Amino acid sequence: MQYSFASRAQTLLSSPLRSIRELAKRDSFISLAEELPAEELFPLPSLAEAASSVLHTDRHSLQYGEAEGYGPLREWLSHDWSRCKHLNISPEQILLTTGTQQALDLLVRVYVDPGDRVLVENPTSPGVLQVLRLQGAHIVPVEGDYSGILPDSLESLIHAHRPKLLLAAPNFTNPTGVLWSLERRKEVLRLCKAHHVLIVEDDSLGELYFPQGGVSPTQLPSLISLEEKQGDHVLYVGSFSKTVAPALRTGWAAGNRKIIEMMTAVKQMADWQSSLLNQRLLHHLLESKHFNYDEHIVMLNREYGTRLKLMVELLKRNAWKDATYKVPSGGMFLWVKLPSGLHGDALLKGSVLKGVSFLPGSMCSPGDEADECIRLNFTHPGRDELLLGMNLISEAVMEFTARS
Repeated sequence: MQYSFASRAQTLLSSPLRSIRELAKRDSFISLAEELPAEELFPLPSLAEAASSVLHTDRHSLQYGEAEGYGPLREWLSHDWSRCKHLNISPEQILLTTGTQQALDLLVRVYVDPGDRVLVENPTSPGVLQVLRLQGAHIVPVEGDYSGILPDSLESLIHAHRPKLLLAAPNFTNPTGVLWSLERRKEVLRLCKAHHVLIVEDDSLGELYFPQGGVSPTQLPSLISLEEKQGDHVLYVGSFSKTVAPALRTGWAAGNRKIIEMMTAVKQMADWQSSLLNQRLLHHLLESKHFNYDEHIVMLNREYGTRLKLMVELLKRNAWKDATYKVPSGGMFLWVKLPSGLHGDALLKGSVLKGVSFLPGSMCSPGDEADECIRLNFTHPGRDELLLGMNLISEAVMEFTARS
């Protein structure tokens, strides 16, 4: 049979991400490309206790549940945000999703028509670009610097394109690791409120920070917390994938009740609900006397900070002498601009032959502005694997620069 797929679907089949993920399945292959936490840091004993307790005492955990998600977990989030992030968000304003990606997908489905203008940070997450392209959105990149989106650029683009949405990650932007300043947060929120542009604030990486004497996310308010009526102009999304375990597939969207109701309606069509078992297991874990979430985050940040320092030291070697980068204070990635004339896609081909991958910058931008950049993940590989992977990429860089 001759199948006739929607034209937008072809972008999924042609994505280099699929090839990178296939390569990562090989034994001894090292991936610095993916958005993965360290498996050896998962709280396995505590998760095992939580799973055993839930399955032995709560048969309802295997039943269908509310499309909005498990009520006690939404209550836990509401309380924790009030305690740590100065958020006044009720459980009724929270939808539990199958990770951050689904939260973005549901919002775009109910809010964006084909051809609608949507603003994104440039560069931005490949997942954001995939969601928008599949919906047929017209993607408009907004330039920024090390303090966040540039307000002048944002304002001119709003006037020129009349966008519906701005998708942004003020806490350690994927892929650059930028932490927005307080001034930028306030100015971006002011501009978007004035022109009725809904902001989607992705805080998936906000708890992963490595204190180095600078400002941490805990000292900077989220965009949604800066609103007089929280959730009116900002939809707050995130997940436990990077902090507890990705396989639990538990994320959230929080904001105005009307938006949450629309997203819940389309979620019922998509999968009815995210896993009730996973949500109950996670809630049990978070409330357990055997597990302290805050201490777990401190442990993650200590180890990830060490891995980042190792990667930065390896970038001081001769192969990278003409590369440029800014060391982030958190997140999962280091964004590197390669020596002049060397493109990320070409370097990836050479690196893959040596048994290592990274994410080329071309996948993080709707245009070709990031072709000379690469994104390196420092959280998933262990220290020895990270050392070997960086050495192999260095060899590929030296071979390319020697030719030129």
